[in-house]
Amino acid sequence: MEKVQNSLSSRHADLIVLCQPDATKQADALYTMPSPFRIQPKDKQVSAMRPRQHPVKLGRNAKDSVRTQFGALVWRWRKDKLQVLLIKTRGGKRWIIPKGWPMDGQTPVQAAATEAWEEAGIKGRPAPICIGLYSYQKYPRNGEMPMPCVVAVFPLKARWEFDKYPEASERKRKWVSPKKAAAMVEDAELAQIIRHFNPRHFRL
Repeated sequence: MEKVQNSLSSRHADLIVLCQPDATKQADALYTMPSPFRIQPKDKQVSAMRPRQHPVKLGRNAKDSVRTQFGALVWRWRKDKLQVLLIKTRGGKRWIIPKGWPMDGQTPVQAAATEAWEEAGIKGRPAPICIGLYSYQKYPRNGEMPMPCVVAVFPLKARWEFDKYPEASERKRKWVSPKKAAAMVEDAELAQIIRHFNPRHFRL
């Protein structure tokens, strides 16, 4: 994990600042983040917890070179108890959250919502609030060297759950409590994000 973090580019440090719980740091970060993550609010009264996002602009064949991904922490209430949704990797070996590369013309939270639909069959209400970051090594299918990736996580409240969705035949999904989900995922940073997530803290 240390090697992954040390190899992350400086622009990821700006993402980390934006995800700090301190509201002052978040507000300052809104005006210091580099493109394509720079926030350009119409006025300086924009809430630090709900920054205005802009679509990511990608050049041709630039998708896999970004090494920044956006993930969705899908959640719901069941009998007054919080549940989060985990999915299996394509190989079926690990439990993860829906995540993927930036998408041309979509904001970070829109990209996370797209992944929630494609990988988990969920549509709902995403919130443009980065609740945390985690890093991991992505191993390409072609056998090339693994690449360090950082994932910015956005909460998404599930409203509709479909049986038919793009990757239904490739993945399993499971609703569990945050405590159980944190124990099921392998990434320690992701586990911490899940363990401490409470939608009431963000007025979701």
